[in-house]
Amino acid sequence: MKKIIASILSLSLCFALAACGGNAQSNTSSGAEPASEPAGEGAVTLKVGASPAPHGEILEHAAELLAEQNINLEIVLFDDYVMPNTGVDEGSLDANYFQHQPYLTNFNAEHGTKIASIGAIHYEPLGIYAGKSADLANVPDGAVIGIPDDATNGGRALLLLQDNGIIKLKDGITLDTFREAQTDAGAINFNEYDGIAENPHNIKIEALAAANLPASLPDLDFAIINGNYAIPAGISDKLLVTENADSEAGKVFANVIAVREEDKDRPELKALVEVLQSKEVADWITEKYQGSVLPAA
Repeated sequence: MKKIIASILSLSLCFALAACGGNAQSNTSSGAEPASEPAGEGAVTLKVGASPAPHGEILEHAAELLAEQNINLEIVLFDDYVMPNTGVDEGSLDANYFQHQPYLTNFNAEHGTKIASIGAIHYEPLGIYAGKSADLANVPDGAVIGIPDDATNGGRALLLLQDNGIIKLKDGITLDTFREAQTDAGAINFNEYDGIAENPHNIKIEALAAANLPASLPDLDFAIINGNYAIPAGISDKLLVTENADSEAGKVFANVIAVREEDKDRPELKALVEVLQSKEVADWITEKYQGSVLPAA
């Protein structure tokens, strides 16, 4: 089984991509080898743009199953959240796998593209990770808890703390409350947030850039960290609890396979989604990522 090889050039782009963490860095991939051995006569090749982890890794695993259906998978890696969509729109890619639906909807609106999701594959949950403390049933008084500083992920973090009985938010606060606040720059200062109705442990919120939370973990009692930052940090052994894949956030921010609208019914693209949504791939995701990535519900 050949592994993909992709060249990465850098450029800059920032977007608070909730399912994939935070800021994005841009690159162009100048080529890739097939992730599966060439299939038989009449085989179809799918060229799919993806983020390296976990998306590219999941695709590599799925390549073997697709080869059994006479479909070769060629994976092109990007660290950029624009190029995979422009590649699909222009036809240099058959599909991409890196984004959730809110980002795709926003991209289409801003760029005039017609790219559509044909299936949700996985979800990268926020998790509560142990720092100086490790028992959520006995949170120390005055505990300092780090959360992402952007409105969407920070809001998800507070909802996760509420779900675990650590705080209680004021009535009527939902994920939409924070998502709508994100449209107003600086609308939420989480260090001074007044939406907490009950704080029995007198916890202190430390809002930090999402990418910096893993490194800050030793200085915090707990930290709420995006899955895509937790994976490379190697902190799965410190994971205490995550958002559920069937939660509101899990459904909204599930990562999808995206294609041109006119390609939605292509049989080989449907086969790609069926394989990625199969029990075999779901079980592999669950075992490999140990809660940092979950199969979509």
